[in-house]
Amino acid sequence: MKKFINDPADVVADALRGLAAAHPDLRVQHEDRVVLRRDAPVHGKVGLVSGGGSGHEPMHAGFVGLGMLDAACAGEVFTSPVPDQVVAATRGVDGGAGVLHIVKNYTGDVMNFEMAAELVAAESDTEVVAVVTDDDVAVQNSLYTAGRRGVGVTVLVEKLAGAAAEEGRPLSEVAEIARRVSGNGRSMGVALTSCTVPAAGRPTFDLPEDEMEVGIGIHGEPGRRRVPLAPAREIAEMLVEPVLADLDFTGGDGVIAFVNGMGGTPQLELYLMYAEVVAVLEKAGIGIARNLVGDYMTSLEMAGCSVTLLKADDELLRLWDAPVRTPALRWGT
Repeated sequence: MKKFINDPADVVADALRGLAAAHPDLRVQHEDRVVLRRDAPVHGKVGLVSGGGSGHEPMHAGFVGLGMLDAACAGEVFTSPVPDQVVAATRGVDGGAGVLHIVKNYTGDVMNFEMAAELVAAESDTEVVAVVTDDDVAVQNSLYTAGRRGVGVTVLVEKLAGAAAEEGRPLSEVAEIARRVSGNGRSMGVALTSCTVPAAGRPTFDLPEDEMEVGIGIHGEPGRRRVPLAPAREIAEMLVEPVLADLDFTGGDGVIAFVNGMGGTPQLELYLMYAEVVAVLEKAGIGIARNLVGDYMTSLEMAGCSVTLLKADDELLRLWDAPVRTPALRWGT
C-alpha cells in the first residue's frame, strides 16, 4: 500500500485538519468530525445536512458552503457517520426554519440519520425532514443496501436543494425539490480497478487487467457483471442504455448530464467519456441542457466513472445556474 498517510487510524482526522487549513470559510468541529459553513446557522434559512463515509471526497465536505450544504458529517472510510455526528451537525445549522437531511441509500446511513432525527426531535422543536437518494440502476440490493444505492444524483440534489434553500424557501419546498431531483435522476458506474482502504491495506477486490466491473458501487460492491475491457464508446453505451431503459428522458427541457470520476481516472479520459455519452444521448434524441464532468463522488483511488442523468425543467435549470461557492463546486457571484 502506497498512500500519503501517517497512521491508517488517523486518516480522517488528519484530512479534516488539512481541509480546515485550506478553507478558512469553513468551520470544522474536529471532535464531532463535522464541517460547517463559517456563517452557520443562517437565521431563517433551511439548513442542509449530509454526510457519509470518508473516501468519497469531495463528497460531502467539499460541498459545504453558499448554495449547497450547511454541514457535512465525515464518517470513517466507507463507514456511515454515527448519530451523534448528525445531531451535532443538525444543531449547528438550525437557523429556525428547519433542517433537511440528504441521505444516500445505504443501510448504515439511513439508520443513523433516522436515529439522529429522533434524538433532535426529543430535545427540541426543530423540524427535520429526510430525503433518501436511490438513483443507481445497476442492482436492486447490495452488500450495503436494501433497494437501490444512492450515488451520483446526490451531488445534484445537494446543489439544487441548496440553491432553493439559499432563496429562503420553506422546508417543505426545499424537500420537494430534493425529492424531485432524486426521483428524476438515474446513475450507472463502471470500475477498471479496485481501491485500497487504508485500514485494510490491500485492494478491496481483484479485477484482472483485461476486465472491468459494470455497475460497481462506490464502496467496491459488485456490479451487474464482469466483462472484458472495451473501447470507451462501448462502455458509454453500457452505462447510458440501462439508465435510459429505466426512465424516459425524452422531451421536456433535456437533461443535466453528469460524468463523474471515481478518483483514479484522468480528466483526459473523463472528457473522452463525456463525448461518448453525448453521442449516445444524441442518437436517442435526448438534449443536454447542462453538464458536469469531474471527480465529485469518488471511491479513493479507484479507476472508473459513473454517468448520472437528471430530467431537467425550467426551475431546476435556474437553480442549477444559481451561485454556488464551495471547495469543490463554484460558479456565479
